[in-house]
Amino acid sequence: MSDEKQTEISTLGEFGLIEHITEGLENINNSTVYSVGDDAAILHYPSDHEILVTTDLLLENIHFDLTYVPLKHLGYKSAIVNFSDIYAMNGTPRQITVSLGISSRFTIEHIEQLYAGIRLACEEYNVDIIGGDTSASRQGLVISITCIGEVPLGKAVRRNGANETDLICVSGDLGAAYMGLQLLEREKEVSKGQPDFVPDFAGKEYLIERQLKPEARRDIIAELAEQGIIPTAMMDISDGLSSELLHICKQSEKGCRIYEDRIPIDYQTAIMAEELNMNLVTAAMNGGEDYELLFTVPLTDHEKIEKMKGVKVIGYICKAELGCAMITRDGTEISLKAQGWNPLANKEND
Repeated sequence: MSDEKQTEISTLGEFGLIEHITEGLENINNSTVYSVGDDAAILHYPSDHEILVTTDLLLENIHFDLTYVPLKHLGYKSAIVNFSDIYAMNGTPRQITVSLGISSRFTIEHIEQLYAGIRLACEEYNVDIIGGDTSASRQGLVISITCIGEVPLGKAVRRNGANETDLICVSGDLGAAYMGLQLLEREKEVSKGQPDFVPDFAGKEYLIERQLKPEARRDIIAELAEQGIIPTAMMDISDGLSSELLHICKQSEKGCRIYEDRIPIDYQTAIMAEELNMNLVTAAMNGGEDYELLFTVPLTDHEKIEKMKGVKVIGYICKAELGCAMITRDGTEISLKAQGWNPLANKEND
């Protein structure tokens, strides 16, 4: 965090801080009738749409490390992860509320940087900030964002609709965000005791961007609509491909087969895995924070899917009794396990 200028938050107080960071906000969406400035926001959605609501809680030193995460990037990412959940339901995000728990070491300038990132994300994705709250925190920074979206009646996509023979599809590439995190953690360790240390990210910029500034895949949702495809099941990849695929199979009461050689992996991810002596496929399957879309479609949509850039078919849905497995390059079947991010795991017993 930059400490060039310091202004204690107490100089503004809670309501003064809220007014300061929300100054100049303009509503974009017709569904936002009234936003910041009263006890509650007022929204109005058309009767032929359903309302989607999601929320995310981010805690300092659990979900993010301010040693290497700029506050503006953190604000941007905090909003994006919520937008991604709405897109994963085949919807469109429209509004967010932002609540912050702030410890005494943070200044007005710090919160300005954080909110600048949130506002940038909202501008990029046409989302209104309609309220929130601030409070004192005894243990660092706490960020809670609730996102409200909409989806036309009958077009919401849940996790429980996958059918036998459905194709399993994934957008983008996997494992890059996890490798970006490993790189940041490595440079953090190397920098200890070196006040003038400059991290070396040359040739690995994509990995850093995927970790610090992810994007929600609204382009994929738009392309699916253009192709006339409504997925049978869908979710975003936040905790790792294995974990998310098992969620879909469990809720759909189905099994699956995916192919190791079909998992999309970027060149920089592969190079970084080799440099760190890590298993590349394990990183791609379990790393998490990619915020790509994992979805299933009927086999009859295969030709349409083939026309979509940035989407790859990685397997298929099968009977539940066959279980969930990955077929390796040599033809061996390996059972899938949820080894992705678990925020409730007891780290002391790992």
